[in-house]
Amino acid sequence: MNYTLHQLRIFLKIVETESITKAAEALFLSQPAVSIQLKNLQDQFEIPLTEVIGRKLYITEFGKELAESASTILGEVHQLKHKVMAYKGHVSGQLKFSVVSTAKYVVPFFLTDFMQKFEAIDLKIDVTNKAMVIKSLEKNQTDFAMVSVLPEKLSIERIELLQNKLYLVGNKALKTKSGYLENHELQNLPLIFREQGSATRKAMEDFISTNKLEVTKKLELTSNEAVKQAVIAGLGYSIMPLIGIGSELKSKELFVIPMKQLPIITEWNLIWLKNKKFSPAAKAFVQELKEGKKEIIKKKFEWFENY
Repeated sequence: MNYTLHQLRIFLKIVETESITKAAEALFLSQPAVSIQLKNLQDQFEIPLTEVIGRKLYITEFGKELAESASTILGEVHQLKHKVMAYKGHVSGQLKFSVVSTAKYVVPFFLTDFMQKFEAIDLKIDVTNKAMVIKSLEKNQTDFAMVSVLPEKLSIERIELLQNKLYLVGNKALKTKSGYLENHELQNLPLIFREQGSATRKAMEDFISTNKLEVTKKLELTSNEAVKQAVIAGLGYSIMPLIGIGSELKSKELFVIPMKQLPIITEWNLIWLKNKKFSPAAKAFVQELKEGKKEIIKKKFEWFENY
């Protein structure tokens, strides 16, 4: 056997995507380069790894078994890299984050300097809704989570980062007599909601309930980005986190519509399970964050803090 780690990585991506073209795109390689490496790997075995029926690529049973072995091999190589760095005295390992979708506009700025300082650390960020974030935290599948609404049934520790401000947003400014949109006027607008399980959805529903509004025209979408694009297109209005629409406000694709009861203000929190045994990488991150968060907020979020 004379296969290489490079061939195994490519084969795993082919198995994952069930397509040479998609594997090439994911790996930033040309399609011929991926095909050649697949052929070179296939030449090591007498049993087919793949087969093409019609125009579709299928992975054979033997190919699936090889993929499992390849995943194990590459995992061990990955761990070996961290062990080498640890022996050299570097903080190494993997950091796992699970964050709500709007937190993707926040969390990278608190990681940039840290990742540049600790180059031996690998980073994985899963972006999803609040329900899935809390589930991954509860199952201890992630080191940290970032949320704007704290879980009620989990024992956690946290670091407060910055405010989360939610405003009513549309693709054009609305003219009103008082300068503020009144409750009865909001009821006549088509509103766009996030999906069930989203913290933004809950904040919006709580606002409507507290103000005893009757909303009949509404649309539901499954990501903050989808909501933003729908509002820009003129499909309706939504109560959205300010943090995710800075560029659109500047370019005047979106407008904040004043209401006396808005913004809704919560706090972005980095949270983790209480008594969690931190890896050296996680321990280093918490320490760096506590020492540097004020400077990061000042440098990266001044526009947002002053809005």
